[in-house]
Amino acid sequence: MNLEQAVLDKLRKLPLDKQQEVLDFAEFLQQKTLTKKPLKSVKGLCADLKVDITEEDIAQARQEMWGNFPREIV
Repeated sequence: MNLEQAVLDKLRKLPLDKQQEVLDFAEFLQQKTLTKKPLKSVKGLCADLKVDITEEDIAQARQEMWGNFPREIV
């Protein structure tokens, strides 16, 4: 007896309301496997923004953030 036959055998022994629950669960599992999409990389998520950040922009932002660090806290 293969797996499919074993499942059908068990299913046929269940009451009708439980058979409906099994069908609902099988449909849920099928949808769960069909709707999985591969994750996009961060680069891919931002690709449509058409933002071009240069090394100079990054250096300037770092200078603005850390320019007066460390300083004396009074």
